[in-house]
Amino acid sequence: MKKSILLLLVSIISIFFVQAQSNLSRKKISLNDLKDKIAGGWAGKMIGVTYGAPHEFRFQQAINTDTIKWAPADIKGSIWQDDLYVQLSFLMAMDKFGIDAPAKNFQEMLAKAGYPLWCANMQARKNYYDSIFPPASGDPENSFRADDIDFQIEADYIGFMNPGLPQNVVDISGKIGHIMNYGDGVYGGIFVGSLYSAAYFENDINKIIEQALHTIPAESDYAKIVRDVIKLHNHYPKNWEAAWKELDDKWGDEDISGAGSKFNIDAKLNGAYIVMGLLYGEGDVYRTLEITTRCGQDADCNPSNAMAVLGLIKGFSALPADMQKGVKDIGDSIFINTSYSFNSAVIATDQYALQLTQKKGAYIKNDTIYIPNQPLKPAAYEVSFPKLVYDRSVPVFSKSDWVFSSNWKTYIEKSWDGKSERDQAIFANKAGDAMEFSFNGTGISLMGNWVKDGGKADVYLDGKFQRRINTYYNYAAQEHRDVSIWHKFQLSPGKHTVKLVVAGEKHPDSMGANIYLTQAILFKTGDKKSEGYRFTFEK
Repeated sequence: MKKSILLLLVSIISIFFVQAQSNLSRKKISLNDLKDKIAGGWAGKMIGVTYGAPHEFRFQQAINTDTIKWAPADIKGSIWQDDLYVQLSFLMAMDKFGIDAPAKNFQEMLAKAGYPLWCANMQARKNYYDSIFPPASGDPENSFRADDIDFQIEADYIGFMNPGLPQNVVDISGKIGHIMNYGDGVYGGIFVGSLYSAAYFENDINKIIEQALHTIPAESDYAKIVRDVIKLHNHYPKNWEAAWKELDDKWGDEDISGAGSKFNIDAKLNGAYIVMGLLYGEGDVYRTLEITTRCGQDADCNPSNAMAVLGLIKGFSALPADMQKGVKDIGDSIFINTSYSFNSAVIATDQYALQLTQKKGAYIKNDTIYIPNQPLKPAAYEVSFPKLVYDRSVPVFSKSDWVFSSNWKTYIEKSWDGKSERDQAIFANKAGDAMEFSFNGTGISLMGNWVKDGGKADVYLDGKFQRRINTYYNYAAQEHRDVSIWHKFQLSPGKHTVKLVVAGEKHPDSMGANIYLTQAILFKTGDKKSEGYRFTFEK
């Protein structure tokens, strides 16, 4: 009898010890804190985007020196911001199709949403209607915008619902991110989502950034630019402007879709500004918001991401009282184009977080959730535009470079007020109308218009048929001008000739068969400025 009791005690002690050891290898967070941090993340998005909105792209390759005026009452403007409603469309897709639904369902939700889209999202919508589905829809073969910022500003919900589960962030982001992006464009979403995932259990911003870096390939340019920000912060710990200048000298003009201009919608540069704001902001919400906004370029998206990190670290209840009030005042207001409000988004994200964590072995005990440490395999390495360097742009009106058949005409565009006009494009619509353009280089993007009277054309490169393009676009009552209607990279060095032949055919919904051309953007193969670059203090 005594022996049986002794064995029972030993068994109980062993079970207790094993469970205690198991708990030591788990992260734990109370259910109240989990929901409070989720609320802080969503609130951070709303605060940051409204703080920076008046400054969006007003400063390109320049530090923002304007006076920044913002009040917590401005948070109401987040109801109309695409930083919120686009990704809430993905949350709605999860509600409709399930967490594990194929990426095509999410692309469909985006494509059929009734709001305008730009950049990589715009291309993803166009690709859907051209029957190009993920992951091909985000592939650089089918998207000139593969490295754009889009997924980076729409991946928040993924990080919010995966506390301490970085591999979940990598896996889900890999599926959703390739709807509209590739390479560094996808890594932007993975990195930002991983910042959030880590911020549930870590208060040190440096450690959060390091943890997030482990989720993306170390050899990627995205990881390299984040490492550069860390290096610059270490050298200029109190002078973010000096760090910004050196960073811009190295990376500021490496945007493919914005090639030839100071406009930079590239994920990695704008991601670097998020990191810069977090490091130099040192946990202070207003300083973080200000620095991230003053870095310029996409100056509403970047503070929105940075502030969301702080929102998760602090939790909603620890944000400044006036910010809390600004969010609470619109807590039940519905974000346009969605069925979600702040309050309902927090509830849904909390429910998904519980579902996803328990699916990975988490359990709840005494109002605390215990989440296992998750083995991590970084995202696979991929490069959208290897060794691609901008060379020059050639407008269609420099006619010595272009050969057109006689039926092409000038499209004259009037200003919004009708008081002025300009030559915007050259167009044709008769079957057989042709254009030839010869160039030296290894890449070209043929630019033109996607419009409601757009038609179809066949494209040839060096005498070989490439594909038929369709330039009709009239989704959400939106058209796009001077966009890439066809591109080709990784060509052999030397002379190449592009020929475009108007088909005289149109999409069933199109009002015409017009093909509009605006310019050719040319590229060459070579070392980018960032490769081998050394900062001034390293020379």
